[in-house]
Amino acid sequence: MTVEIGQAAPQFKLPANNGEMISLSEFQGKNIVLYFYPKDMTPGCTTQACDFRDHHESFSDVDAVILGVSPDPVERHTKFIDKHGLPFLLLADENHEVAELYGVWKLKKNFGKEYMGIERSTFIIDKEGKIVKEWRKVKVKGHVEEALSYIRENLA
Repeated sequence: MTVEIGQAAPQFKLPANNGEMISLSEFQGKNIVLYFYPKDMTPGCTTQACDFRDHHESFSDVDAVILGVSPDPVERHTKFIDKHGLPFLLLADENHEVAELYGVWKLKKNFGKEYMGIERSTFIIDKEGKIVKEWRKVKVKGHVEEALSYIRENLA
């Protein structure tokens, strides 16, 4: 399955690092930055999470909530958050059901090996719950600023 710009964001409920089950619908009325990343504690994912951390206040200023999703378990998310002081929720999609809903669970190749994993992707969901922007195969450098600029220019 894949999602399209203009359609309602697929709803889900996942466990978060705060010990609660979080549903996307809880954030209706806010802009949502839903970002999917492969793995906690890896270089690219750490850089991306820290970039979101460093711009967290700016996202709050435009009424945007950041939600990170990876297949890591909640315990690993908690360590990742504690180590890097992340001020937003990380959701555990251990069975990659939400990643599949959003079409980001893909066949990947690394050093000649093929495996299924998360294709780094970000979705902007507006206050009505519609997907208004997506980035797939995200390159980390400059991405957070690009997402913030999109919200400022189009949704703030």
